[in-house]
Amino acid sequence: MGKMLRLSCLFLALTLAFSCYAQTEAQDKRLITVTGDAEVKVVPDEVIITLGIETDSKDLNAAKTENDEKIKKIINAAKNLKIEDKYIQTDYMNIAPRYKDYWQKDEFIGYFVRKNISITLKDVSKFEQLLSNVLEAGANYVHGIDFRTTELRKHRDEARALAIKAAKEKADALAKQLGQVVGKPYKIQEGQLGWWSGNYGWWGARGGAQMAQNAIQEAGGPPEMGSSIALGQISIRAQITVSFELE
Repeated sequence: MGKMLRLSCLFLALTLAFSCYAQTEAQDKRLITVTGDAEVKVVPDEVIITLGIETDSKDLNAAKTENDEKIKKIINAAKNLKIEDKYIQTDYMNIAPRYKDYWQKDEFIGYFVRKNISITLKDVSKFEQLLSNVLEAGANYVHGIDFRTTELRKHRDEARALAIKAAKEKADALAKQLGQVVGKPYKIQEGQLGWWSGNYGWWGARGGAQMAQNAIQEAGGPPEMGSSIALGQISIRAQITVSFELE
């Protein structure tokens, strides 16, 4: 026990010593710290639609049967557009009785059966047709429309590279104003911006907080025309903070 305690104390002492050394070393260096932001705009190449199907009846079996029939029609509507089974998934199911007064359980209204179906569409040109078909097949709600890119890693790396470039350019500009020269990087830290599609609800309205970017780059061609729904673009962002030594 005593040996373990001594080892723990030694490890703690070494950790504190290293931390103090690192802080002292950083204080001794002449550093300039800047943050570079970048945004790559990409035309989406897939969309995930989440649908809600709700049925009700005072007869539980009738409510379940009606719901199952609607689910089958929706699945068939998706398959008619050549969507594979693996891209069609039931991800939520709930069966519950409903009363006019829920707490007192007065005046029974009926049994409500709810299911959610998630459909991943790989051909975004079929988006509007799919949406119309599943609504006609019996979907009551559109819980989510999420436009995505299958090349997220590629565009994220691109955004990261642009952010690093933006940070270096900013450091050079600031140092020049002070008659200094930027040297090698001392510390690099990535932010947590990630990627952002900005799609909400039925219309897929694109929003999000406004941010000043150091670099914005277009990736991919324009969205297909001839449809009443414009796919627009999604944004993939990166933020890099770099401390450079001053020569």
